[in-house]
Amino acid sequence: MAYLFTSESVSEGHPDKVADQISDALIDNFLAFDSESKVACETLVTTGQVVLAGEVKSNTYLDVQKIARDTINKIGYTKSAYMFDGNSCGVFSAIHEQSDDINRGVDRESKEEQGAGDQGMMFGYATNETENYMPLALDLSHKILIELAELRRENKDITYLRPDSKSQVTIEYSDDNIPQRIEAIVVSTQHDDFDTSDTAMLDKIRKDIIEVLIPRVIAKLPEHLQALFNDDIKYHINPTGKFVIGGPHGDTGLTGRKIIVDTYGGKGAHGGGAFSGKDPSKVDRSAAYATRHIAKNLVAAGVCEEILVQVSYAIGVVEPMGIFVDTYGTCPFNLTDGEIAEKISKVFDMRPAAIESRLKLRNPMYSETAAYGHMGRKNETVTKTFSRPNGNDITLDVELFTWEKLDYVDKVKAEFDLT
Repeated sequence: MAYLFTSESVSEGHPDKVADQISDALIDNFLAFDSESKVACETLVTTGQVVLAGEVKSNTYLDVQKIARDTINKIGYTKSAYMFDGNSCGVFSAIHEQSDDINRGVDRESKEEQGAGDQGMMFGYATNETENYMPLALDLSHKILIELAELRRENKDITYLRPDSKSQVTIEYSDDNIPQRIEAIVVSTQHDDFDTSDTAMLDKIRKDIIEVLIPRVIAKLPEHLQALFNDDIKYHINPTGKFVIGGPHGDTGLTGRKIIVDTYGGKGAHGGGAFSGKDPSKVDRSAAYATRHIAKNLVAAGVCEEILVQVSYAIGVVEPMGIFVDTYGTCPFNLTDGEIAEKISKVFDMRPAAIESRLKLRNPMYSETAAYGHMGRKNETVTKTFSRPNGNDITLDVELFTWEKLDYVDKVKAEFDLT
């Protein structure tokens, strides 16, 4: 029987994502000047106020207030009418040094013997239903909000947009798990109060979203995904009515509250640990990236059409507790999921230090992950400049989203005799 599946995304201006982006901006700045920094940084944002808290062990000093303000301004909170803007909000820092009790379980004389920064289980997932091996509903939800942010910054075709927004896409699947059509699209966007009549204002927003935003999204999709859009889609545009009060003024934001948006939109599984604000010694982050890397390379190599990979750790222990695999019955070969997991452990070194090295995780690559998902993104190299209070700037070439590379396909094929 056909079924429906839904995923949501939130924009860079959503209060929780504002918090994530500030936390990851701090991570990047610490790593830029001291690549061995240990950081666990949480952010709270509310009306006119930012609170920074957490633990740091680093050889560098940063102006954390300036980093927070610059991040807020970059997102687009630059007007006093928003009741939250980078130039005037208060920024309170309660960051202190990392606990020695945690640090002794992580650092070792030999870097390769670095222990896991925490216990827990992490999951990676991949499916061949999209070109970037991501679940379709989440991928479309992200794309809608990325395009909406482009329209906001252009300030041309739609001139009333504010930074906070959410999207949601519902896909109908066939019995054999093939996307058939889009059932519904939800878009809620913050906006200026631009008309004397609420009805006229909401009608204008609905028209612009359906006739301006959605066609721009469709135009950037491959033909087989364009075909999923039709005139029967149910659109819910700002379904509660006007959305003028938003962002941190409308809802307090906290680091780490959008872990499903950050990963697979409800497909697969999630171990519960957030990513943003954590340096890569925290396996909540690094091992989640590593399992995504494994899953994507296995699907690309043809081992299966869909896969969930789990790894688990004990704090301070070098080797993982174990690797679990679920291919959902999509492996075309006479291999059990347990046998696939055993082969994975031969190809991919899952010790924390090995993950950091393989994926180049000690580089300042994290600000770009903090909105529109950590997975399914474009692997590319960008140039970044970082500043310290003493004027000692540094410019670095940084490779982003290394866990999205298909650089292990040949090794996987060799291990699975697929060459």
